Amino acid sequence: MTTSFTLRSAVLGSCIALAATAASAEELRGWNIHVEDYPVSIAMESFAAEVAERTGGELTAKTFHNGVLGSQPDAIEQLRLGVIDFGEFSLGPFGTSVPEANVVSLPFIFPSIPAMYEMMDGEVGEAISEGMRARGVEPLGWYDAGARSFYNSVRPINTPADVEGLKIRVMSNDLFVQMVESMDGNATPMAFAEVYQSIQTGVVDGAENNPPSYESTSHFEVASYYSLTEHLIIPECLCMSKITFDGLTAEQQEILKEAGHNSAILQRELWQAREAASMEIVQAGGTVVNTIADKGPFQDAMAPVYDGFLEANPDLTDLVNLIRNGS
Repeated sequence: MTTSFTLRSAVLGSCIALAATAASAEELRGWNIHVEDYPVSIAMESFAAEVAERTGGELTAKTFHNGVLGSQPDAIEQLRLGVIDFGEFSLGPFGTSVPEANVVSLPFIFPSIPAMYEMMDGEVGEAISEGMRARGVEPLGWYDAGARSFYNSVRPINTPADVEGLKIRVMSNDLFVQMVESMDGNATPMAFAEVYQSIQTGVVDGAENNPPSYESTSHFEVASYYSLTEHLIIPECLCMSKITFDGLTAEQQEILKEAGHNSAILQRELWQAREAASMEIVQAGGTVVNTIADKGPFQDAMAPVYDGFLEANPDLTDLVNLIRNGS
């Protein structure tokens, strides 16, 4: 009788403990547009594993890949409302609601990828973070999306004059439209999923993106000229809903920040390897790749873009100068 009672008590105690753990555990839902073997995706899974381990399972994070939780603009809005807890986003689309984030979308603002890392991990990244927090988003780490360059089905681009008349798909951001128009090209905002068919059917002549995106979408099959203008170096953000973040303990918040930064370091390493592999694939597939001997004319052509941006956002002049001066 005593043994039976003791056994029942032990089982009951275990059930109560498990129920308490389940009740106290929280699963964070994350958005990701990429496939599961993409550098971003691997880094996000690493983030989730570190969070679960370091919180003893009190916090877990599940990433939904392939954009199954909605489009990027919709997901950003869901993030701000706390419907989605975290996600990985380009800062480009944030520009419409976060002026500070729009600064990194200015053409040629970062001199190099390593310089971008240093600045985003320092004072520049913190200034942008403040702007994002004011709009309901808490940055956790800055991911690398490489340098974006032009590709098209018509001709190599060596000078701004080569862009004239070309119909170029751009992301939905006025700065990107102005960038193409400043070189007398025709900017066409459209969804990324529509680009392949649009180039194939002549709706647009080309687009602009980093090598892995150019390769993984097979855009190189329909646009065989890839010109290394490297006009945009736009960081991406592993970030969290501020609503969710503010509801966590200080210790949990610190773990999330550290795990976010660690995942960014991993993602950058994976990205560089993926970028090199993508360039090999597209060149083997017949892509004509050309470097730009002198980017000065391109930078000069962007003067109206900078003038217009700073006229509309005079309070961001110091941030623009901070990045352009490389300090």
